[in-house]
Amino acid sequence: MAEIEVDERKILEYHKQLFSIRKEISKVVVGQEGVVAALLLGLLANGHVLLEGIPGVAKTLLIRTLAQTTGCKFSRIQFTVDLLPTDITGITAYEPGRGFFVVKGPIFANFVLADEVNRAPAKVQSALLEAMQEKQTTIGKETFPMMAPFFVMATQNPIETSGSLTLDQEVFIDGELKKGYELIERINDKKAIL
Repeated sequence: MAEIEVDERKILEYHKQLFSIRKEISKVVVGQEGVVAALLLGLLANGHVLLEGIPGVAKTLLIRTLAQTTGCKFSRIQFTVDLLPTDITGITAYEPGRGFFVVKGPIFANFVLADEVNRAPAKVQSALLEAMQEKQTTIGKETFPMMAPFFVMATQNPIETSGSLTLDQEVFIDGELKKGYELIERINDKKAIL
């Protein structure tokens, strides 16, 4: 097994930078140490975060502050049922004298807030997932790399779900397709679901 060379100076330097970022965020976002730690862990792991919470708990403020603290570009996308993939990725436009050109969408930022992502149609979620997983976005016939770092914090509101999409609108139970509300009625009637 190959031995990994450890540079303690670099580790201490990165720890100091990370501590500094946490300290700056805590000046703006108070009382959310666990959430801040989880957000930074997702960032360090080169991943993304899905945060569930009611409105008013500083989700937007948190990621905007992280972007400002690190000197990176921030973008917020409000996901709605009528959103189109091009609303987040961008479009190919045409202008006489200029010809065809690409207008990049809000996904082209270092830190992206995908607010209430559960409300978006599947096509829009797929466009977001391409950027998150592949670190690229396709506009028309061109593919563009995402900025580095690229981090998405997606949110969903557990209380207000009007207009949101559910993953299991119908399920197959006892040889029949059942709607979600039928299952809730059966549970409330304390009938066994096999």
